Amino acid sequence: MTKITKDEVKHVAHLARLNIDEQEAEKFAEQLGSIITFAEQLNELDTENVEPTTHVLNMKNILREDKPVDGLPREQVLKNAPDHQDGQVKVPTILE
Repeated sequence: MTKITKDEVKHVAHLARLNIDEQEAEKFAEQLGSIITFAEQLNELDTENVEPTTHVLNMKNILREDKPVDGLPREQVLKNAPDHQDGQVKVPTILE
């Protein structure tokens, strides 16, 4: 992989609306280069017989089963609303 340049760092910073100076651009270019070099070393590993994983630990969903239940009575909910009309919470108009 080619080396990341200061100009590329400045370009990405501009796209992200970040204001960085020359010294920071140089520092980030070096740091990103080190990260990419390390990531490229991973390509050298033999993963032929390694099963793909989403997590390093064998985890399973331990949440309760999602079962429908009755909600609060409408009157109780509307009692807490600052304004309501025709059985619905009334909110200020935001689109015209």
